[in-house]
Amino acid sequence: MPHIAGIDHVQVAVPPGADDAARAFYGGVLGLPEIPKPAPLNASGGVWFVTGATQLHIGGQANFVPAKKAHPAFIVEDFDAYCALLRERQVVVREEAQVAGRRRAGIEDPFGNRIELIEASI
Repeated sequence: MPHIAGIDHVQVAVPPGADDAARAFYGGVLGLPEIPKPAPLNASGGVWFVTGATQLHIGGQANFVPAKKAHPAFIVEDFDAYCALLRERQVVVREEAQVAGRRRAGIEDPFGNRIELIEASI
């Protein structure tokens, strides 16, 4: 039966021209590996990252407004250590209510976009 088999990527908007700041945060602070964009898409700018089988695409948007509700949610191994690492890197980490027995935290990228961190299943 035809069906959706997974998520290929999630797009997060940032202000136009913010590729370097996005690279510094998502690659440097969060530690996501950057992957090259396909050549035909390079003219539009943006930065791509990968985590597991899913890609995170960061792209500039005119009239940018931070996403406070819509967000990527990253599964985090060694949740306490990762949150401590982010705090050392000056990221504000807000603990949130557990869901299905898994701890969660909220952070924001430098542009005000919401990001959720979810403890990996034990």
